[in-house]
Amino acid sequence: MDHRKSPRILMGLAAAAGLALLAAGCGGESEPEASSASDGPGKVKLAYLGLTCEAAMFVAQEKGYFAEEGLDVEFVKTDWDGLRDGLGLGKFDANYTLIMYLLKPIEQGLDVKITGGVHSGCLRTQVPEGSPANSLADLKGKKIGIPNMGSPPFLFTSRAMASQGLDPRTDVNWVVVAPELMKIALEKGQVDAVANSEPMGSILSAQAKVRTIADQAVDEPYDDEYCCATVLSGKFAASNPKAAAAVTRALLKGALWVDTNPRAAAEMAVEKKYVASSAELNGLALAKLKFMPSVSGCRDSLGSAAREMKTAGLLNAGTDPDDLAARAWLDLEGVTDDWIRGLKVEEVAGGGRLPMLDDERIVELVAGETDLHSILCPGCAMSPDADLCGR
Repeated sequence: MDHRKSPRILMGLAAAAGLALLAAGCGGESEPEASSASDGPGKVKLAYLGLTCEAAMFVAQEKGYFAEEGLDVEFVKTDWDGLRDGLGLGKFDANYTLIMYLLKPIEQGLDVKITGGVHSGCLRTQVPEGSPANSLADLKGKKIGIPNMGSPPFLFTSRAMASQGLDPRTDVNWVVVAPELMKIALEKGQVDAVANSEPMGSILSAQAKVRTIADQAVDEPYDDEYCCATVLSGKFAASNPKAAAAVTRALLKGALWVDTNPRAAAEMAVEKKYVASSAELNGLALAKLKFMPSVSGCRDSLGSAAREMKTAGLLNAGTDPDDLAARAWLDLEGVTDDWIRGLKVEEVAGGGRLPMLDDERIVELVAGETDLHSILCPGCAMSPDADLCGR
């Protein structure tokens, strides 16, 4: 079955003011046919990038959750800028992506709505094993390698630095480094630390024996904060609230399936060609994420992310972060924590806990990839402006 356009079903991570993390494709799709509320949920255009963390949307497609909601969903592959702008303009109806990537554009008028939490984050900051730095505060005056300015690793590290008393705008020097070149940049002393996402963090730990000094997945208060959330075009949500609720429910159910069957989800994404990676490498990245569908938890994450972004100077001085979070959020009928608590999904035999990979196996997997850049940054690999990832 062609996952991009099936007869009954078919649907995508993000950068702050418009750049990328480590993934995506190209936009340029035509305007979707709007479905009226009287027609029922109907047709939906779902944007995706081809990322490990998009596993819940792939599951929603393959397990028929969109169809269960009465949706005829078309997946459209795009890139970071195309995702953000396409949602704002109504070219795409839905996707799920990084909260931090959307808050600045929403502040500037982007018409999108966040409707539910999908998973916690996989962003981190790492230093060479012999570095004297034990915290982000120790990086004052140092050079930090990032995929690009505005990328989620940059945003997370900036937020965490500000919480430790540093001004990320003046106290450190940011250096753009393509993800697959971060090991070399550290070894040559071109940077003193790197900010990245999975699977780059685990690859560096195996290849270069780096130490992690800030980890969104385990460090408080970030460990329970939502990294990615369901997001809808404001135009779509306003014109067809029934479909908006239906697509959100399908995605959140997909997230529960991934949490229950992580190994099967990692294998499915590769087998069905949503993700250009080996199943093992995809599983390595997926293992760092906590899929935990929620409504209230996501609302709380919006507020905390906005407040810390304001402290870090990533939002305008006059912006009220709580007002921004309220403007970004949309409650939908039938999308509640009580509904989520009542969800049931299958348990696939052998599809549960992902195997732990030792450093030797990780290095072997990486060595076997012919185009590591396309795996670590598929969006910029497809973008006409490859300089966004330092290439």
